[in-house]
Amino acid sequence: MDPIASRLALVTAFAVVYIVWGSTYLAIRVAVQDLPPGLLAGVRFIIAGLVLGALALARGQPLPRAPSDWRTAAIVGVAFIVLGNGVVTWAEQWVPSNQAALIIASGALFTAWFGTFGRRGVPLSTATRLGLLVGLCGTALMVWPQGPVGDAPGGDLFWPKIGIVLSTVAWSWATMYSRNTAVTMKPLMYVACQMLIGGAVLTMIGLLNGELARWTWTLAGIGGLLYLTVFGSCIAYATYMWLINQTTPARLGTIAYVNPAIATVLGWWLLDEQLTRMQLAGMAVIIASVAWVSVSARVIGRR
Repeated sequence: MDPIASRLALVTAFAVVYIVWGSTYLAIRVAVQDLPPGLLAGVRFIIAGLVLGALALARGQPLPRAPSDWRTAAIVGVAFIVLGNGVVTWAEQWVPSNQAALIIASGALFTAWFGTFGRRGVPLSTATRLGLLVGLCGTALMVWPQGPVGDAPGGDLFWPKIGIVLSTVAWSWATMYSRNTAVTMKPLMYVACQMLIGGAVLTMIGLLNGELARWTWTLAGIGGLLYLTVFGSCIAYATYMWLINQTTPARLGTIAYVNPAIATVLGWWLLDEQLTRMQLAGMAVIIASVAWVSVSARVIGRR
């Protein structure tokens, strides 16, 4: 692929992940009011895994035969889907979508840090470190409490927020683990296996917790489920897995900065979630840090 086409592909992929994943926090927040979190996340990824798996088979990509491939798919699937997504879905029963997205912005720092390890480790330049720290300062402005945030398990949303932080660490670690671990299966089948394994685990957790009795067939719930399945999983997740091997960890981490800005605007616009002047200032700082990191992280493409 020539340099111009390669750059265009990268820009397009980042735009897809920025916009779609920025909107999935809103979709989760809406859907989880009617559909229990374990089954919502589990069914979403099982359907997406079946669709992508069928597409992979149609393209001549067989199921993996090597035990190491299944082990890697299971590790990444549990980290990404069960811990990274399932916990966030659970937490958004109480945490507003914009706050959940803002906490996840810390993933940029974790991704860049984990990205310094492994066979494809990329050291952080001083400029990149500065950009990441500036971005976290912008995130702090957006998350800074403006008053009471409501009740939830553990009081004052403490445990749901801790869960989101831990899910962010798991997601960032899995990103770099996947980047540094070779598999023999083709990319589309690799993604499908992750989704099927992670979705099966979440569905089992939901069934064991008695969530089937809480499943309510509503337009908002099913609409959110369909949006998350088609756009959040089939399109954006597969695009993200492609990006892992196409760009640097620092640039990959900028996703965690842009998504919260989009989620905050959508939450304010459609769900009447609070958007303060401080949050607007934080969004401006975040966008500036993304530009800074993009300029400082000069190496593009495969490492």
